[in-house]
Amino acid sequence: MAEHGFVVPEWDYLKGYTVKMITQETIEKMIYIIRDGVKVILDRDLARLYGVETKQLKRQVRRNIDRFPEDFLITLTRKEYASLRCQNGTLEKGKHSKYLPYAFTELGVAMLSSVLNSKTAVHINISIMRVFVRLRHLIDTHREIAQKISQLERKSDRHDFQIQKLFDTVRAIPLLPEEKTAKVKGFVKE
Repeated sequence: MAEHGFVVPEWDYLKGYTVKMITQETIEKMIYIIRDGVKVILDRDLARLYGVETKQLKRQVRRNIDRFPEDFLITLTRKEYASLRCQNGTLEKGKHSKYLPYAFTELGVAMLSSVLNSKTAVHINISIMRVFVRLRHLIDTHREIAQKISQLERKSDRHDFQIQKLFDTVRAIPLLPEEKTAKVKGFVKE
């Protein structure tokens, strides 16, 4: 397995199995965010990664459904599925199953490795877990940056207020009359 990708068989209905290079970027593009920020991968994408047909993957999941509680496996609603179609041009109508897809959370993907017991499934799961961890790290980093910016804005607002108060205080000080200095004509002796 290469550092940035690995080769997996892919099932094509017309050609049968073909070989495809899978990278972490490919996996990242398969992760969708639904229902209040839950990150999921659709069954058809996982089947493609594992090199099996979607119906075979779903059959294995249904046979082991007790391993997939709600926080592991989500059946999308029609509205959610339609929303994904709007987000992603590859979810074209008529080219996919008439049944609503399963959406696997990170925990569900981890559980799939025990249901689909193959070397490919193990390698794919390791890569998917790494992508999920990387995404979580990126989100945490963005959250920290947003907090720091917010703190700086508050400090800036406080400093602006203090500077304005200083200017107001300075403006309120009555001006002293200018002292007139006597003009001396000629030379002055020290």
